[in-house]
Amino acid sequence: MNVRRLIPSTALAGAVALGVVSLSACAGTSDAADKGSGGKLDVVASFYPMQYLAEQIGGGHVAVNTLTKPGVEPHDLELKPKQIGELGEADVILYLKGIQPAVDEAIAQAGVKNTVDAAGLTTLEEHGTEVGHDHEGEEAGHDHGSEAGADPHIWLDPVKYAEVAKGVGSTLEKADPAHAADYRKNTDALVKKLGDLDTEFETGLKNTATKTFITTHSAFGYLAERYGLEQEGITGIDPESEPSPARIKELQDIAKKDNVSTVFFETLASDKTAKTLAGDTGLKTDVLDPLEGITDKSKGDDYIEVMQSNLAALKKALGAK
Repeated sequence: MNVRRLIPSTALAGAVALGVVSLSACAGTSDAADKGSGGKLDVVASFYPMQYLAEQIGGGHVAVNTLTKPGVEPHDLELKPKQIGELGEADVILYLKGIQPAVDEAIAQAGVKNTVDAAGLTTLEEHGTEVGHDHEGEEAGHDHGSEAGADPHIWLDPVKYAEVAKGVGSTLEKADPAHAADYRKNTDALVKKLGDLDTEFETGLKNTATKTFITTHSAFGYLAERYGLEQEGITGIDPESEPSPARIKELQDIAKKDNVSTVFFETLASDKTAKTLAGDTGLKTDVLDPLEGITDKSKGDDYIEVMQSNLAALKKALGAK
């Protein structure tokens, strides 16, 4: 994953605050819903986690267009001129700054007032690159952390994702006040579903034989912290980089010491490194999906189902009792 220059959470929060102020100012003078497709609010989502929120909360009042199509690795997305042009016509844009550099640039140029950066709706935390990860040979610009070392994978923590959902709900209410009651109702329903999911994870992972899991993509820092687990990434937060020999040796020692049974890989990236490590250490492999997109390979049709599949995989790998 090519995460480049994530800006500090304080700055993100300020940017979102400014966006909400602008949103409030224009809500009273413009009927945004009249500008959408067939009277619906035109919402552009940068990638699947933002799309899911827009669809769940917006319901029948929104027309959602997602910049990242199914099966496309979101971090390397390059937008077509038509997509960039259509951005400027959106009523609301939902994105997560720092995940997709090309999208960040296009959104800045679009100048849509009702633009919300999801990272500013919760608190970003620092889940640094693992000890022993070798940065040699990485291209300039593949910076694994911002000045604050912020981890952008907030949607993999149901609690943080619920915080983002509330902010998205408030945004839709302001952009389309005629349907504010429906947006509030849908937001409450989604927050409840995410609360139930949080309870499933907390209960399911409370008693396990080990707390350590190994994954190619270090996307699960928030999830691990939430449920008392230890994530060990093979390649840090960039699944395209190669681990150093020292890191491989370190992971072999960790696997033995912590009774690790499984090396996880993801659906949208190569499983070569995971299988190599697993083969060298006699471990199994399985999928832990970072939910950056839903494809035919996804173990579920939406966010909740895939997260439940992730929970089942973790319980099996960690020896849940």
